[in-house]
Amino acid sequence: MLDLIVVRTIFVLVLVCAAWALAPFEQYGLSRWLAAVGGLLLGIGIILFEIRLEKVSLKRLIGAAFGSVLGIIGAFLMSLVLARATREPFLQVCLLLLMTYVGLIVGAKKGDMLNLAALGGIFGGEKSSKKSFKILDTSVIIDGRIADIAETGFLDGVLVIPQFVLRELQLVADSADSMKRNRGRRGLDILQRIQKMAHLTVQIVEEDFPQVREVDMKLIELAKIYDCKIITNDFNLNKVAQLHGVEVLNINELANSLKPIVLPGETMRVFILKEGKEYNQGVAYLDDGTMVVVDNARKMISKTIDIAVTSVLQTTAGKMIFGKFDDRVHAATAGAERSGTERHDRPPRKPEPAPVTSVGPEKTTIES
Repeated sequence: MLDLIVVRTIFVLVLVCAAWALAPFEQYGLSRWLAAVGGLLLGIGIILFEIRLEKVSLKRLIGAAFGSVLGIIGAFLMSLVLARATREPFLQVCLLLLMTYVGLIVGAKKGDMLNLAALGGIFGGEKSSKKSFKILDTSVIIDGRIADIAETGFLDGVLVIPQFVLRELQLVADSADSMKRNRGRRGLDILQRIQKMAHLTVQIVEEDFPQVREVDMKLIELAKIYDCKIITNDFNLNKVAQLHGVEVLNINELANSLKPIVLPGETMRVFILKEGKEYNQGVAYLDDGTMVVVDNARKMISKTIDIAVTSVLQTTAGKMIFGKFDDRVHAATAGAERSGTERHDRPPRKPEPAPVTSVGPEKTTIES
């Protein structure tokens, strides 16, 4: 770091000395000292530009260079046409600056889509960040669990938030319905929470598709352009994206995969909450929301019982557990618990006192 500071200082001093010695604007009445000050400002500006350039990725640099070259070529061809109509040099300079600037900015923005690893050679070690892009859907932002997942470090790369998703989120936050308004504001708070995470990069893109009306289809088209995945918990978007060949990360599927595994034959304790659809069925729910359907448990509503798991059904909407309640096992267990409770709770019996036999006073006979 110290060597870099020394090199930058020498560069600025050389530029100042060259400006003072050459005095490039002396014919316009400017002194050598003013030229030296100009050289100092120019050197500082170049160093600031170089520091800023260090933070730009290689793909953005290549895109910016390619775009600026195309802009200069386009400006040259247009100046040849304008030279026949007018010989105003200022117009040609403005055209050159305009085309160069537009090419530079557009090339830098589109440079992230380059796949340098496919070129091999010196670019073979350059990782393609295009695959690390993940587009956030409105539903997953409002849901809020994405922030908890991001804090654990399971998400990396760049989280892309399209501008049309922000507009939809703003409409929900400004809704007249209080419930929708609270959900929209919660989504905006979640975005601010994600932006403050140091290990994540949040990028807002301006790409829009005016010819597409549905937000889900816009997300799919944007994912095709960036060749990345969509993070959502919308079941319909999940299916449509798979039909279009776009990968989806579903938060609900992740939550289902993290639920504890229950095997048939295991015993579990549940609280029967309500009656089931079939005859003599009871329904219970685990702490994570998993539904448990119990046969022969209709009469045990509002009670906690032990059941034997018979089967487990995994669906796209979640996991369902089927079990069976045995009256005899429950009666035996309840009887054992009751007897044990009585033995511990019953106070010890006091020993009965021994029967008391009354003995009269002995008669004493005195012989005279």
